[in-house]
Amino acid sequence: MAKRDYYEVLGISREADEKEAKKAYRRLAMKYHPDRNPDDKEAEEKFKEATEAYDVISDPQKRAAYDQFGHAAVDGSAGGGGGPGAGGFGGGSFSDIFGDVFGDIFGGGGAARGGRSNRGADLRYTLDLDLEEAVKGTTVKIRVPTSVACDVCDGSGAEKGTKAETCGTCNGAGQVRMQQGFFSIQQTCPTCRGAGKVIKSPCRACHGSGLKEEQKTLSVKVPPGVDTGDRIRLTGEGEAGANGGPPGDLYVQVAVREHKIFARDGRNLYCEVPISFADAALGGELEVPTLDGRVKLKIPEETQTGKLFRLRGKGVPPVRGGAPGDLLCRVVVETPVKLNKRQKELLREFQDTMADSGSKQAPKKHGWFEGVKGFFDDMKF
Repeated sequence: MAKRDYYEVLGISREADEKEAKKAYRRLAMKYHPDRNPDDKEAEEKFKEATEAYDVISDPQKRAAYDQFGHAAVDGSAGGGGGPGAGGFGGGSFSDIFGDVFGDIFGGGGAARGGRSNRGADLRYTLDLDLEEAVKGTTVKIRVPTSVACDVCDGSGAEKGTKAETCGTCNGAGQVRMQQGFFSIQQTCPTCRGAGKVIKSPCRACHGSGLKEEQKTLSVKVPPGVDTGDRIRLTGEGEAGANGGPPGDLYVQVAVREHKIFARDGRNLYCEVPISFADAALGGELEVPTLDGRVKLKIPEETQTGKLFRLRGKGVPPVRGGAPGDLLCRVVVETPVKLNKRQKELLREFQDTMADSGSKQAPKKHGWFEGVKGFFDDMKF
């Protein structure tokens, strides 16, 4: 049986943000939850369907893949044989989703249980690059603040020679159970805050957190072709995990500075090349800049301002490989300024000769004035 569109399942548009998706899922979960519909197979299936849809739509990476490739991109992503939510609720994905959606109501979700280790938080660093560095690629050194395991207490948070004790409120479970109508809710233990253990003699170096702040230097390899908004992930370079858990990742966000000559649009570069009136009329050869050095650009006779000249392969290489784009040079005819007496005389002589040529040598000007004349002739006053 073909799966329904996830946006249709949640009853939201494809442009809906995370808040709208969460609200829609909460409504469906409250309506079809098995505790409210005992022995109702249809309600159970709708609940699973909504959970599967929310699992994908609430995850930016899964959602992007689903938007581009449909169900084929996310089937099996939750582990096991089926798609997200298959086999119960996808190997634990239900508890994650349900905790996220209802945690703000009942205080549950997200916390470590029974002293279980937690993965460290991901970090973000904005890397400013010149256009040349972004196009050609580079390697840069960055210094980032980070949390690492305290070397005095080895990350335990307890003073040396002591250790954390089992929490007496939750007996080490990290959570306490409470009844909310038809729901039986597990809530984070208020005493140990989900750790399952309490520290009576906190480490003086880290004040019981098990972590300390440090600055570290990292080498970031920037591939050719990156653009503003691209991210480079440095695995394991985020914050240290709690209770000995694995560290998070560091995401380096690229921001390319504006260039004084070139503008970028995807794989292509653009620049304006000012040329003289004489070069535009008689033709000539100019040197124009590229990111690889100077090249010759041949200007044919009678070139009009705004004309684009394409230099193939002088643009940006795609970050995932492929042929580089082009450099497009837009010529702008520059009107001469600060003319001396002789130059003005020559231009007036030239202007007199143009008056006899009519539309032959200035077809655009002639055509425009003819159009204006026809416009006024057609007007009825």
